[in-house]
Amino acid sequence: MAFPSHIFKAYDIRGIYGTEVTEALAYNIGRAFAEFMKKDQGKDTLTLVVCEDMRVSSPPLKKEVIRGLTEQGIDVVDIGLASTPTFYFGVAKYGYDGGIQITASHNPGQYNGFKMVRPAAGPISGETGIMEIRDMVEKGEFPSVEKTGTVTMRTGVIEDEVVYALSQVDISRIKPFTVVVDNANGMGSLVMEKLFAQLPCTLEKMYFELDGNFPNHDANPLIDENNTDIQKRVVETGADLGIALDGDSDRVFFIDNMGETVEPAIVRGMLAQVYLKDHPGGAVGYDVRPGKITEDMILEAGGKPFLTKVGHSLIKEESKKHNAIFSGESSGHFFIKADFGFFEMPALIVLQFLRVISESGKSVREYIEPLMKYAHSGEINFEVEDKTAVFERLKISYGE
Repeated sequence: MAFPSHIFKAYDIRGIYGTEVTEALAYNIGRAFAEFMKKDQGKDTLTLVVCEDMRVSSPPLKKEVIRGLTEQGIDVVDIGLASTPTFYFGVAKYGYDGGIQITASHNPGQYNGFKMVRPAAGPISGETGIMEIRDMVEKGEFPSVEKTGTVTMRTGVIEDEVVYALSQVDISRIKPFTVVVDNANGMGSLVMEKLFAQLPCTLEKMYFELDGNFPNHDANPLIDENNTDIQKRVVETGADLGIALDGDSDRVFFIDNMGETVEPAIVRGMLAQVYLKDHPGGAVGYDVRPGKITEDMILEAGGKPFLTKVGHSLIKEESKKHNAIFSGESSGHFFIKADFGFFEMPALIVLQFLRVISESGKSVREYIEPLMKYAHSGEINFEVEDKTAVFERLKISYGE
């Protein structure tokens, strides 16, 4: 079938709904993903998780993905509305063979897409499957199967995710902070509501209503202007800190008590030190964007830092090679190693952050101020017409 090939990206599939991402494409992606996973896992009998985010276009796309999967003989477990971390948790914790989520992450409401994983929520990137799936969709030839797959609904995944996070941290050590949480009308509210119900903290909710049109601001806390509301609310209410999540809740940013965003590189270093206490000498990954303070904090705690490419799938793949105990990206992705997988767990990240600040006896600003010693510009992006050609020229000029 014909489709714009650029929507198949380095670590997911994303495009404008109705023109670039359609129900017909979703159906064929379901069929292609089914055949890819059979080959990838070396077996024909598979059970895959499917879920969707809160976008208006997600239910019809999910319906067609499920139709494509089951027509190729795949058994589907539908976990309904779920954040990306809940999706990962559902695949990994229960031992399913992989899964596909309907989401466009933090992109504006007119977008939608697909995020796919292997067993244990292992990533599928452009180099490890997405482009192969693209080629299968383009070819449009799929083998017939003798038996259609089944569809089963599974509930309680979010509750299990919260229970797991709470089991990893002694919450009796968390102080009764006032915490502002901005969910940007995204998926994070489903987890944060249940998590904070178990904590001694006062929760100040912002934009908890699920709305795939993102009426209040774009669901991307990496962009400073999207944090203006929560920064003001923290200051106005005298809150101890704020937490901002992106649309599919796989990225988390923290706001200090002065209303300023805490640099993810500092948060990454804080969390690295937490996990290095339990795993002395462990490897910790961080992406190539500014991260000197992260490296300092890893080395201070006796860890082994290593650099990764940018992109959650690429970081996970590199972290697996190093047997990392924890990794983090400057965009707010933080990856935790559990006995069932290595992926983003923002509920657990929030608990660890609250515990560290509580045990320090300091405010968030007092804790991070000594760590704010490196100047950097923030992320600056340049649009170029032919990225491949630019990279080749850079390799020739600076390869040695």
